[in-house]
Amino acid sequence: MKKILIIILICTSFMSVAYAEEDSLHLSSESAILMDGKSGKVLYEKNIHEKLPMASMTKMMSMLLIMENIENGSLKYEDKVLISKNASGMGGSQVFLQAGEEYTVNDLLKCIAISSANDAVVAMAEKISGSEDAFVSLMNKRADELGLKDTHFANPHGLDNENHYSTVYDMAIIAKELLIHEDILKYTSLYEDYLTKPDGSQIWLVNTNRLVRFYDGVDGLKTGYTPEAGYCLTATAKKNDLRLISVVMKSPSAEERSSDTSTLLSYGFNSFKSNIIYSKDDLLGKVKVEKGKLKEVAVYLKKDATEILNVSERPSDYTFNIKVDKITAPINKGEVVGTAQIIDNNGNIIDEIEVIVKEDVKKASFLDYIKQSFRFITSGIVS
Repeated sequence: MKKILIIILICTSFMSVAYAEEDSLHLSSESAILMDGKSGKVLYEKNIHEKLPMASMTKMMSMLLIMENIENGSLKYEDKVLISKNASGMGGSQVFLQAGEEYTVNDLLKCIAISSANDAVVAMAEKISGSEDAFVSLMNKRADELGLKDTHFANPHGLDNENHYSTVYDMAIIAKELLIHEDILKYTSLYEDYLTKPDGSQIWLVNTNRLVRFYDGVDGLKTGYTPEAGYCLTATAKKNDLRLISVVMKSPSAEERSSDTSTLLSYGFNSFKSNIIYSKDDLLGKVKVEKGKLKEVAVYLKKDATEILNVSERPSDYTFNIKVDKITAPINKGEVVGTAQIIDNNGNIIDEIEVIVKEDVKKASFLDYIKQSFRFITSGIVS
């Protein structure tokens, strides 16, 4: 495949980052992780690949699939969902949906994100895939796509099952992917809300993640508890440009999972900062378009190129190696046309980000070719 290479030198920061050792934070949870929400860099780890039941943190994968279906247009927030007997009969945490009732996707997503409702998540699973089992297959397929080697789902809600397990690392990766869909934070950041039933009565929804109210910057994501899993929590918080993801599993109590999470987040915000190496709004350059109404088109990073730094670190140099495929019209705004490799001073590739266009380029008509040929001739350029 034909490639177009563009090298860009950017001045930014790259120095060694000091990380907390496994026992330095004195956490009570069996396993824990702190991750930079943009780069995915692990900032603290404790037994991060230990397979454990993850209880209702399972619902992060369910919410990821819901959000992906909404964003690809196959599902809408206002779509109606009919509650089945299977969904209404779910045990564990629930909002007592009755078979035959109808709710919107928006209603059920709110119940899942705030109240961890098992009946609501099963109803959404059936809406998307036709059956709970088919949705679980989709969950495991998505886990494979994300490269999660230590995760397997047996249900969409998280009730204990010997075939249902994950790790804090895998949960953090799911959370990172879910946060790409920023609208989910409109739900997970709510401390309380109400579900209006078909008869006009209301159910009070209170967030099981108390840190949404009591820790500045926390706006998600998901708690979990079963007798086998213990107390679990995936949390995310943002201050300034730094987005952190923490996960704790098998905490002894709800208070200790909140305390461990607060410790992780405070350590992260006190020790690190996020630096934008290159913004998604910065022009990388222009590349040639074959058979298009435009002869060339501007290209950009799909997301910011960032790094996580110690709070006292100073700038250094990076290079970008932009690899753009041969572009043939028509192309659509937002279409991926290549990748950008971010290279440090030692020649190591520290990240690879997709490259997109930000405008539509229609296929040239016969008349367009005539006009282009005429401009070429009159310009005096000889091929």
